[in-house]
Amino acid sequence: MTAVTTSPARSEVSASRSLLPQLAPFIGVFAVAMLLPFVSNDYWALIGTRAAIYWVLVAGLNLVVGFAGHLAIGYVALLTLGAYTTSVLVAGNVLPALPVFAALPIAACVGAAFGVIVGLPALRLRTFYFAMSTLGFATIVTQIALAWQSVTGGGIGIAGPEFPEPFNTAWGYYYLCIAFAAVATWISANVAHSRFGRALIAVRDAEVAAEATGISKPRMLIAIFLLAGALAAVAGGLFASLQTYITPDAFTFDLSVLFFIAILIGGRGSILGPMLGTIILTILPEIAAPLAAWSTFLYAILLLVIVLAMPGGIAALLDFRNRRPLASNRAIVPRPAALGDIMRKSAGGRPLSLRGIALSFGNVRAIDGLDLDVAPGRIHGLIGPNGSGKTTTLNVISGYYAAKGGTMKLGDDVLPPGMPALRARKGIARTFQTPRVIGEASVLQNVMIGGTIEGQATFVEAMLSLPRNRRDERMLAAKAQGMLGVVGLEALADIRADRLQHSELRFIEIARALMLDPDFLLLDEPAAGLSGDEIERLAGLIKAISARGTGVLLVEHHADLIFAICDEITVLNLGRILAAGTAAEIRTHKEVVSAYLGA
Repeated sequence: MTAVTTSPARSEVSASRSLLPQLAPFIGVFAVAMLLPFVSNDYWALIGTRAAIYWVLVAGLNLVVGFAGHLAIGYVALLTLGAYTTSVLVAGNVLPALPVFAALPIAACVGAAFGVIVGLPALRLRTFYFAMSTLGFATIVTQIALAWQSVTGGGIGIAGPEFPEPFNTAWGYYYLCIAFAAVATWISANVAHSRFGRALIAVRDAEVAAEATGISKPRMLIAIFLLAGALAAVAGGLFASLQTYITPDAFTFDLSVLFFIAILIGGRGSILGPMLGTIILTILPEIAAPLAAWSTFLYAILLLVIVLAMPGGIAALLDFRNRRPLASNRAIVPRPAALGDIMRKSAGGRPLSLRGIALSFGNVRAIDGLDLDVAPGRIHGLIGPNGSGKTTTLNVISGYYAAKGGTMKLGDDVLPPGMPALRARKGIARTFQTPRVIGEASVLQNVMIGGTIEGQATFVEAMLSLPRNRRDERMLAAKAQGMLGVVGLEALADIRADRLQHSELRFIEIARALMLDPDFLLLDEPAAGLSGDEIERLAGLIKAISARGTGVLLVEHHADLIFAICDEITVLNLGRILAAGTAAEIRTHKEVVSAYLGA
């Protein structure tokens, strides 16, 4: 891949300017927080402190719920753990008494560990099943706090930790909690705007596509649960000090609901929205104090209003850019010649070989002894009637289905059955019969997801926005922008993908797959829904990809496209090879004409 010509200094300045509009709302919220002591009394110091503490927890929970899409309703359990751990360590009930600033990091470690324990069911459970498991954990933590009287004080409770000067006054403690909230915001925003944040959204909205780009769901979720658990426990330690005395009754189900609804009000995939939602829900009970007894009912009504009237939350209301109408006469004009400046030329030399592949679904033989060779730098067409096993073959190669017989090899290396996330690292990329894109992400972000495994920075480096992570982001953004230029969609880079036409989504998928610089590209009906002109341009793009040394396996029903660009064609029927050869040979094959092409 050729180097980007823009100088690092100029690129940094340009990035800083583009960040200013995004940072402005956060700066505004922080400025209001700094001015609060000058325009209010100690009562509002208490409310502001509580909002800041809640946000420390919600900032981490937002990555679990808003970005990863897991309904973690019982996260009050980790607030409870953090509060009791900090209080017990400061009181010296188990170990010699520790200073509060030493107890908080230990509480964070405890919260991180239990965050993973709470999150482990998410690897198998989704939606309400996972939500119930988190609520069950919250009940267990409460019961332990009640029963372990020698340490926690049981139902009587335990004194919260006291902070030293100058944080032992209402406003001093307020400023300390605002500092923690600012750090939590910075950390969560860094993760959200890194390749890890994009990977979370991909796992949430297009898990199959995420696996095709090499994203490992277990590793991603474990990292996020560690961070969210640590932040929740720190929030618990701060909450215990604010309460001055804690009992299990302080950690109610209403708190869990508040945290969860704050994220829903804010909107998925946003940092600013849930922050504003947390502030609103903290202040709202103070304004509507006479209705405090009806809080759970009011939360339910509020949630219903959000779902019906504002499904995108505050984030959608503030997304002014995506309210602008798009041009209706858009044309997709790929520039295949630009591939040479962006995509590495495949070394080639390793064919993709399938021998004796067999797969059944019950009594139905979907693939029956398939032999197939895809050569580097060649376009291999795979055609046949509906139900002949074409997409199933792609799914076996991609690892979504595990073949019951036969072998797959990439050169001399055996490709293990299953394990779809491994394929991207082996140089195999693909698109899907129905485009798998993340509608709530921009076009550019969708394409950047394709290069997730090319990033070098660790999760911690992303969390702290260290130099290697910033280099990764610049590299991925530049390459994705270049790929959008190749497929002719660079003008739509900042537009949400769910606003695009079907044909444009097809080309976005191809751009995302090319981010891997693949040795082999599997295309599943890429011409479906395209106009005649678009199919012709797609043909030119596929030929240019093949010319870079990439082997292409093309499943397609447009016979004209297959015969125009394929070097070899395999025809399937009922899971078996009906014929194989060049385009000229297949055109005149009697059985193919009878079974598939027609007279």
